[in-house]
Amino acid sequence: MDETAVFLEQHIPALRRYAFALVRQHDAADDLVQDCLERAIGRWHLRHHDGDLKAWLLTILRNQFINTYRQKRRRGIHFAWEDVTEPPTSDGAPDSSTAVRDILAGLETLPEDQKSVILLVGVEDLSYDEAARVLGLPVGTVMSRLSRGREKLREYMETGRTAVLRRVK
Repeated sequence: MDETAVFLEQHIPALRRYAFALVRQHDAADDLVQDCLERAIGRWHLRHHDGDLKAWLLTILRNQFINTYRQKRRRGIHFAWEDVTEPPTSDGAPDSSTAVRDILAGLETLPEDQKSVILLVGVEDLSYDEAARVLGLPVGTVMSRLSRGREKLREYMETGRTAVLRRVK
């Protein structure tokens, strides 16, 4: 196994988690990860050797997702959230299954920019700095989007409905 494969292999689980969080379908997530890895191998010589490999890979994955989503939207295809399969729970209690479903529904109501930040920081456990590099944003913007996203998700979980947006001029 060559050096590139060794470096990439350790990040595949994180890429699969993030891809599944974006597309909500296992097959589509695996395809997205494969496309990401193909692009990373093809552009391996362009990466910053002193940079964070995980952040670079997550950036490629996110960009691949956006490009694929735009292509599908132009063609009229959309992601069917109704086909989401619930991840298995450890205790099988109805409360935990309902909580997972509620969180997934709450994430669906968030704007894409807030959802991406929550997934990177909350699910992938990236620091604010790392998430900012992945998204190509200032750290302050990541922090504010995370705060707003968490607040909207908290309101959704408490009330069971989407928070009303206000128009500010």
